[in-house]
Amino acid sequence: MKILIKNGRLIDPASMRDAPGDLAIAAGRIVAFGQVGAGFDPDRTIDATGLVVAPGLVDLAARLREPGHEHEGMLESEMAAAVAGGVTSLVCPPDTEPVLDEPGLVQMLKFRARNLNLAHLYPLGALTRGLRGEVLTAMAELTDAGCVGYSQAEVALKDTLVLHRALQYAATFGYTTWLRPNDAWLGNGVAAKGALATRMGLSGVPAIAETIALATIFELVRDTGARVHLCRLSSAAGIELVRRAKAEGLPVTCDVSVNQLHLIDVDIGYFNAAMRVTPPLRQQRDRDAIRAALADGTVDALVSDHTPVDADAKNLPFAEAEPGATGLELLLSLALKWGTEDSVPLARTLGAVTSAPVAVIGDALGSLGASAGRLVEGGVADVCVFSLAERWTVTPAALRSQGKHTPFAGYELPGRVRYTLVAGSVAHEAAA
Repeated sequence: MKILIKNGRLIDPASMRDAPGDLAIAAGRIVAFGQVGAGFDPDRTIDATGLVVAPGLVDLAARLREPGHEHEGMLESEMAAAVAGGVTSLVCPPDTEPVLDEPGLVQMLKFRARNLNLAHLYPLGALTRGLRGEVLTAMAELTDAGCVGYSQAEVALKDTLVLHRALQYAATFGYTTWLRPNDAWLGNGVAAKGALATRMGLSGVPAIAETIALATIFELVRDTGARVHLCRLSSAAGIELVRRAKAEGLPVTCDVSVNQLHLIDVDIGYFNAAMRVTPPLRQQRDRDAIRAALADGTVDALVSDHTPVDADAKNLPFAEAEPGATGLELLLSLALKWGTEDSVPLARTLGAVTSAPVAVIGDALGSLGASAGRLVEGGVADVCVFSLAERWTVTPAALRSQGKHTPFAGYELPGRVRYTLVAGSVAHEAAA
């Protein structure tokens, strides 16, 4: 199908190109960017006057809850939520039930996702069997099945020898290990350690739970040369350690969640379980450091940390509630909110959720790698068309995700997605 998107504000964050023009799409690829020849005869024309035309968003942390947690989310509902939020590619962690530690499970998940004809799905394989931290998985076989990296999800590795061997193996074959830095012994609380947690009687997670884990990871990276992606940093001290590691030249990248970008511990209020997320919300100085690091490039990417939770697991006392929040449909708007508040140029803002996440995944993207997260002639036509001027109110019941719990309920946010195209097909079109 041939599609012409005309009169839009075309933004390609990778090249910082920002100019008015048209976008022509045929056979799932972008065939013209800016100026479209008179000979192009589209089957459909989309008028993007007053709208931004950008690459589809790439989310590095989205739990789809299938298999094993279908009561909290299913591929159909969460993929629909993704394209409604302008997300055309997403990475899912391996902590499903069963865990993604067998090639057959990965192939089944990718097959199911392909048949939905919605967003592209890139699974992470389990680093150890069953995420038990004892025996390494068959990474080569999982890579052949479609995994783009290896992770322990939220399960901290207690055995440093196992982690060392995992990084040695990953370095040998060029695989990326995705780790959330969290000490297994210090990181078991439900809120960030501090005056508020003490006052509320909540068990605290100190910032050193993150920094101790980071120090260990960096020593192992120095020894093995393995490429590591650090998931969802939460503290100012952790950000500073990453900044130093990058200055040293260590092959590390990192991301932060929209939750830590906008919220702090006092937002918990009167034990609001919607604010129970992992990692926990920290103090304002931590949030300020995260925002500055995302702006200056120390933090590579912004993620939704989409984790749908059902009502039975969420509507409990704060310490007993299941951590997690719905975020796929909010990623673009929360990125725009940050960019506006911190005076970050629009192309740079969009880069944090498009081209920068693609660079984190790297060669594991395969045939899409050269053009994913970009608007470039000959590239895959994954496109998000949105109104920068429109604002919308987060109403949980209206979210397409099966999970309705979000700490941003009631927020008025900028940026309304009008169209999402995946491989040249319209996957989402907002109601007029």
